[in-house]
Amino acid sequence: MAASAEPAGVLTLRTPAEMTAWSLAARARGERIAFVPTMGALHEGHVTLLREAREHGQRVVLSIFVNPTQFGPNEDLARYPRDLEGDLAKAAGAGTDVAYVPEPRDVYPPGYQTTVEVPELARGLCGPFRPGHFAGVATVVCKLFNVVRPDVALFGEKDYQQLALVRRMVIDLDMGIEIVGVPTVREADGLAMSSRNAYLSPAERARALSISRALGAARAAAVGGARDGVAIVAGARAALDVDRIDYVELVDAETLRSTTDLSRPTVLAVAAFIGRTRLIDNARIS
Repeated sequence: MAASAEPAGVLTLRTPAEMTAWSLAARARGERIAFVPTMGALHEGHVTLLREAREHGQRVVLSIFVNPTQFGPNEDLARYPRDLEGDLAKAAGAGTDVAYVPEPRDVYPPGYQTTVEVPELARGLCGPFRPGHFAGVATVVCKLFNVVRPDVALFGEKDYQQLALVRRMVIDLDMGIEIVGVPTVREADGLAMSSRNAYLSPAERARALSISRALGAARAAAVGGARDGVAIVAGARAALDVDRIDYVELVDAETLRSTTDLSRPTVLAVAAFIGRTRLIDNARIS
């Protein structure tokens, strides 16, 4: 399918060959390419990434691809929100040059069998609860990097484990791409922005605020001088008003190993269900 200029004003490229050709031409002109990979259903968090990307490159590329390999058999692949027209309009408003919107058959051609894994960083936190998820993430991000050829890529810190994993992959595979983490964008009431927030009923959304409040209280306690990591985790867990907790865990900010040592940079991470919706969030504690 040929490249097209969508009504939203963003050049939309559909195939890997088109995307790579565009990037090579931009590089030949000496233009630095900043890349924001997404699964679409863009919200203000994504828009913030796109605006920040403009500060890191002359050209901004967005990808929209709901990646099937990072969803488990009982997860929400079929109902994951999709709104390409709205996504392109938001991308245009943020100054995006190109939207790369491939089909699954272009990302995973017939006979596809290669997988990228970052096993240590995928071992904890979401890893045990979403088997295969991070292999799907690492593989698709690696493939997107190979097609888009960016100089820098931006990821939100809300998906902290994903960010750490991508950074490690880029180092380990000598990709030479700068990875920029952008602080979590929140609603006015503190809820971390997520495409899955659309699943929440008004009552569920109100209860979801307990996640950001618990993290905020933990961070405030640490800033105030608390140094008992076990107590900080226990306090955050007790403050959650959720239906199921996958984890509330304090981890080393680089290795993601569980820790109680607040003398090093640490992150308090939460994954919990409100109704059928799984939400994640985190806060830097030290």
